[in-house]
Amino acid sequence: MSDDTPSEQAPAGEAPGEMSASEYAEFRQLAAEEGFDAEDLEGIAGELAAAGSAAPLPVLAVVGRPNVGKSTLVNRILGRREAVVQDQPGVTRDRVTYEANWAGRRFKLVDTGGWEQDVLGLDASVAAQAEFAIQAADAVVFVVDSKVGATDTDEAVVKLLRRAGKPVVLCANKVDGPTGEADAAMLWNLGLGEPHPVSSLHGRGTGDLLDAILDVLPEAPQQTFGAGGIGGPRRIALIGRPNVGKSSMLNKVAKEDRVVVNEQAGTTRDPVDELIELGGKQWMFVDTAGIRRKVHLQEGADYYASLRTAAALEKAECAVVLIDVSESISVQDTRIISMAVDAGRCVVIAYNKWDTLDDERRFYLEREIERDLVQVQWAPRVNVSARTGRHMEKLVPAIETALAGWETRVPTGKLNSFLGELVAAHPHPIRGGKQPRILFGTQAGTKPPRFVLFASGFIEAGYRRFIERRLREEFGFEGTPIQISVRVREKRGRKK
Repeated sequence: MSDDTPSEQAPAGEAPGEMSASEYAEFRQLAAEEGFDAEDLEGIAGELAAAGSAAPLPVLAVVGRPNVGKSTLVNRILGRREAVVQDQPGVTRDRVTYEANWAGRRFKLVDTGGWEQDVLGLDASVAAQAEFAIQAADAVVFVVDSKVGATDTDEAVVKLLRRAGKPVVLCANKVDGPTGEADAAMLWNLGLGEPHPVSSLHGRGTGDLLDAILDVLPEAPQQTFGAGGIGGPRRIALIGRPNVGKSSMLNKVAKEDRVVVNEQAGTTRDPVDELIELGGKQWMFVDTAGIRRKVHLQEGADYYASLRTAAALEKAECAVVLIDVSESISVQDTRIISMAVDAGRCVVIAYNKWDTLDDERRFYLEREIERDLVQVQWAPRVNVSARTGRHMEKLVPAIETALAGWETRVPTGKLNSFLGELVAAHPHPIRGGKQPRILFGTQAGTKPPRFVLFASGFIEAGYRRFIERRLREEFGFEGTPIQISVRVREKRGRKK
């Protein structure tokens, strides 16, 4: 916890953040009684955010065989490095959706893994994901390496696209200059119409390609606010070490194979968003890349995948942390939980592969939980098996409990009554002949709950942890971290 208060400042007559006008008036009265002035009120302002619900957008799938530059093209269209790119085939494995905008028109852009024919294992799963993306799309961009020309695999993709019956725009990629346009012209032979010469690496020709894409994409509905309600599906990030079963869990709750699952660790590289109905509600589940031990020592795709996992966590509301119970709880597991807590997300801990446990391992696991996860005893726990579906029905109640704690607000009057009783029964230890006293406090915001305590002196970290424990006992806050900052009253020249 930080001793720094937030930096926002509320206007004198306006209730900050999520505080009501009456609560803010009560807070200002308490501050005045204790000798605080306007400078001491800085940092109490929270944030009120309102988001509109957007109508469904048209979907464009980017397909092709491995290593033709699909993800590079996706990044070029997005105008930022979003999809994982590396100079080797097979980096993208799942179908990953982004929102793009060109000439004022918005659409969904789906990056896919390289499609290959007559493949087995992981490559077959990747190809299946690409085929699913084609079926779900309104239009398709077929990317071909113009330097190599049309291969047998490209011809097989053409047959696949014709069967799907979707509008297709042919992208002749890796045309870096005028000399390469002759190679692009050879792709007329594919029978898909005009090949658009593009260098997705340098951006050459991408504007003309996007214009052609807009010609075949249906118009996006107008964005609407209010009618569909505020917000949208709650965003749940599945995080954990590589190979703990995140993708398997996503497929199980979706009741279909939405993402690639393989025994090879690190199969997922891009965060994958999936809208799933579970427990009578719609949720946006985000499958993420496994977070390895030392991000700064990773190379290429794994390094960027870890960064994207951290970004996905920042966008989520709840983190479901998967722990493989067949292995001992590691430092990496505790670091991942701390990552979610530091991001201010509510947390559910899912102990996966529970069906593999015997009595001896179960005994040692409980001891490991008591020893290594004592700092997150407040997080709801579910014992599940993503492979068999065991106890998956308990996941939604645990998530709902955590989200409720994350959004809990304690009225200012009730909080100060609690603090007064707490300080009277358990005063702060005397240090250096002085005993700092908590004068009053307020909840500055939620998601996660943030408290500011005003005190006559420095409050030690141990005493703040004690206050946090008692706050949980009194008001719940199950499943959410609590942030407590302390503002010490400065001594100013005042008339007695």
